Amino acid sequence: MNDSSWGSPPHAGSRAGYWGPADQGPVQGAAPAGPAYDAPEAQQTRPMPIVPDVPAHGGNQDDDRGAARVGGPLFHENHGNAPYGGRPHGLAAHGDDTSTAQPHAAAPQNPEPMPDAPHPATAPPPKKSAGRDLGAAIGVGVGLGVVIVASLFVVKAVFIGVIAVAVVVGLWELTSRLQERKGIKAPLVPLAVGGAGMVVAGYVRGPEGAWVAMALTALAVLVWRMTEPPEGYLKDVTAGVFAAFYVPFLATFVALMLTAEDGAFRVMTFLLLTVVSDTGAYAVGWRFGRTKLAPRISPGKTREGLLGAVSFAMAAGALCMQFLIDDGTWWQGLVLGFAVAASATLGDLGESMIKRDLGIKDMGTLLPGHGGIMDRLDSLLPTAPVVWLLLVLFVGSG
Repeated sequence: MNDSSWGSPPHAGSRAGYWGPADQGPVQGAAPAGPAYDAPEAQQTRPMPIVPDVPAHGGNQDDDRGAARVGGPLFHENHGNAPYGGRPHGLAAHGDDTSTAQPHAAAPQNPEPMPDAPHPATAPPPKKSAGRDLGAAIGVGVGLGVVIVASLFVVKAVFIGVIAVAVVVGLWELTSRLQERKGIKAPLVPLAVGGAGMVVAGYVRGPEGAWVAMALTALAVLVWRMTEPPEGYLKDVTAGVFAAFYVPFLATFVALMLTAEDGAFRVMTFLLLTVVSDTGAYAVGWRFGRTKLAPRISPGKTREGLLGAVSFAMAAGALCMQFLIDDGTWWQGLVLGFAVAASATLGDLGESMIKRDLGIKDMGTLLPGHGGIMDRLDSLLPTAPVVWLLLVLFVGSG
């Protein structure tokens, strides 16, 4: 430490260093004159003053040499381990009594550089995911397909029973979620009994039977709810009538298709086109989807996926109408496939609206990889009346 820091002015024109003999001027690196430095190994006799600290990096170097920042306990017992790995500028480490601080030390360097943070541009893109257990979904889908095909082509009455069971389970899921999430108590008993009866009436008595059963089910809901307190009556019966129309009444059109002579093939065409539409939307949307179709309703659906649904369904419709439906032609299949893709997409979006309003992802957990029964019926239910109507217009009710 030079004497100028103790109040002795340096020689004019001198640089940072110690003073030598008068005839030679200041000598860089020589021991300063004075009794405190007569002995080569002399110890410091004065207490170490607070020495200005110089930033380890940054700022103007000229300003750093004289900028007064108070050093403190940061450097106590820190032999060479100052921040960033070196001693602070102009200050000897605490305890090195025989060493003299250099006026300007080199900027301390970090002996172990910090690892570079990953750059967003170099991060690997996230893998696309189906969002479900694909293996379980395929297994359950194949199992359901076997049950449906076996009942459809062996005994038609068994298939009517399959529809009725699906309707009752779907009503249970829907009413349970309404009560859990919104406190709406749509009466399940009249809905389940009336829903199953609606499907049977449509198969036995045709469209007239389905409408009569729908009216009776709505009336039963109104009367059943009267056995409870009047608070919430309006919202409960409204939800009940909606559930009766949404699930069993739309499902009744599948039973109406089955009444024709080629009814099994009509139902098979309906199921195939709906499944193919959903598959095409998923496959094309997963691979090429970029533009959101309805981000506020279903963020996973894309316009590219919709084009895939339309293309797949039209191709399947042409094949089904040509080879499965009596008196059907390929161009009718194109129209049918387009209509199925549109109705299946709207049905899927409609149930997505319901689930978003309820704040849930799935209606149930009965089917691994799929969710609940209602999560599989969402695109089938609104598509059933569309297919039934177009088949009647194209080839008759036969």
